[in-house]
Amino acid sequence: MRITDLLCKESVSLGIKLSSKSEAIEKLIDLHDAAGNLTDKNKYREDILAREQQGSTAVGDGVAIPHAKSEAVKKPGLAAVTVPGGVDYSALDGKLSNIIFMIAAPNDGNFHLEVLSRLMVLLMDEKFRENLLAAKNFDEFISVIDKAESVKYPEKPQEKATDQKYRVLAVTACPTGIAHTYMAAEALEKAGKELGIPLKAETNGSGGAKNILTAEEIANADAIIIAADKSVETERFDGKKLISVKVSDGIKKPQELIKRALSAETPIYRYSGIKNSDSAGDEESFGRKVYKHLMNGVSNMLPFVVGGGIFIALAFLIDTMLGAPQDSGFGTNTPAAAFFKTIGGVAFNFMIPILAGYIGKSIADRPGLLVGFVGGYLATTGATFTNVGGDIPSGFLGALFAGFVGGYLMLGLRKICDKMPKALEGIKPVLIYPLAGLGMIAVIMCAVNPIMGYINSGLTNMLNSMGDTSKVLLGIVLGAMMSIDMGGPFNKAAYVFGTAAITSGNYDIMASVMVGGMVPPIAIALATTFFKNKFTEEERKSGPVNYIMGLSFITEGAIPYAASDPLRVIPSCMIGAGIAGGLSMLFKCTLMAPHGGIFVFAVVGNWPMYLLSLVIGSAVSAILLGIIKKKVK
Repeated sequence: MRITDLLCKESVSLGIKLSSKSEAIEKLIDLHDAAGNLTDKNKYREDILAREQQGSTAVGDGVAIPHAKSEAVKKPGLAAVTVPGGVDYSALDGKLSNIIFMIAAPNDGNFHLEVLSRLMVLLMDEKFRENLLAAKNFDEFISVIDKAESVKYPEKPQEKATDQKYRVLAVTACPTGIAHTYMAAEALEKAGKELGIPLKAETNGSGGAKNILTAEEIANADAIIIAADKSVETERFDGKKLISVKVSDGIKKPQELIKRALSAETPIYRYSGIKNSDSAGDEESFGRKVYKHLMNGVSNMLPFVVGGGIFIALAFLIDTMLGAPQDSGFGTNTPAAAFFKTIGGVAFNFMIPILAGYIGKSIADRPGLLVGFVGGYLATTGATFTNVGGDIPSGFLGALFAGFVGGYLMLGLRKICDKMPKALEGIKPVLIYPLAGLGMIAVIMCAVNPIMGYINSGLTNMLNSMGDTSKVLLGIVLGAMMSIDMGGPFNKAAYVFGTAAITSGNYDIMASVMVGGMVPPIAIALATTFFKNKFTEEERKSGPVNYIMGLSFITEGAIPYAASDPLRVIPSCMIGAGIAGGLSMLFKCTLMAPHGGIFVFAVVGNWPMYLLSLVIGSAVSAILLGIIKKKVK
């Protein structure tokens, strides 16, 4: 479907003045309504605003493309405005937006992604943007789009010669798979034309791979460029010159990348049964490689965190509404609550192994998945040499260790196996890698878990010795411990200490423990709400769920964010959680239930001051995150 077919005189307004983002949204919704694209204007507004809550749709360079899939859309369409003076649409590059298209898409299909990608490709051209702004009326505006679209997307595209040979091939991908994926592809293809170097770019977008590179094209190509912020399949590029860079580099310096890819100094990429992503181009620093591996684990873990957390929160809510006793079985005291708690728990049980497994897979492909997944599971059970069934779990930190160590072990194993006879090449991925990898990670985790157990015991003894010395200091330490590893040994040591204190009548300790555990996810939710430019689109999209998790005392909701940026997120959360725990102790708050979050506030002693402690601690952590986290580029 052509862009010009989606616009009409009623849906376009040129040369207008807008004072705010909200005014721009209202204007565009009114244009859609006037064009007859909507059945329910209010419902469509809700869906547009919900999309904006996930992150600004301003893509930079003066362009914004708000969009939403909605049941309120009668027919797919576009609305457009030009704003010569510009309007602040919260663009990450800080520029005012002067060209705004709004996409109205039905719920079925990927219409909005197709239109969005087509618009992004056209709007990459600075001259095209200038011509749109210069248009005085609807006919001129449509004419500008029609001419550009006819060149880029002809109705009857000429068939490419079968002997077409591309000297350079590219693959572009960003975490969300929308704007930057297509912008990088367009920039690289355009630069190739300017340099007289035939180039084809494959886009790995959210709607699937497009313009896929064929085996013949790869065979004939001189070099490969991977401009991506997530893992892409590289086995097909074995034996080719290859560089791997950020997707933003594909947008900002495409000519430089093409020249570098063709340089005689560019290394040849080798694939030997395991994805060697750390050798796919020498331009990435070790820190960035580690970050990409973390992101692969976190993005695959996130659905388990969100789905499991919401189900557990529902269990607490059901027990509360039905008046079930708020004891150690809270969340499972009624059949309905027990159902949700059990299912949510199943999802949570997969969370840590999935994190480790997909970190390992990002490093070492399929053999890494096996080693990471098993290592992560052993971390959750606390397996040791004397008790393989489990003793004291090493949790989140143990899983991170298992994922990275397992992945790099498999890379090392591959180098060793490279010296084996070629006749044994076929049995490496199906026999040697799984058996050797499984044996190594089992030995390593059985050795690591007891160490974590000693740490837990030492922490518990330390807490017992502090109990009579300073209650407030104890509250600070307990609150901070709940946030160090968010479900790992430090967290569990503090929690066990709190639950043990209940049996002896020390209810103030459990209060500090729970409020400290509630702070990290609430702080994350607040930070993603008020400091959007410090988080990726995926993080902003998942952020609001942490309000529910935090209020439900599910600290694990903050794990994906802590895993992606531990040096900033963990200290920020620790400080706020420590403050909340100390204030709870200072205000002599008490708690007789070992879990439940806001749903057990009915049994909290001095609950108004307890709530104040939670608010202060969460606000402090959120503000610290807003200050010390770097802006997302």
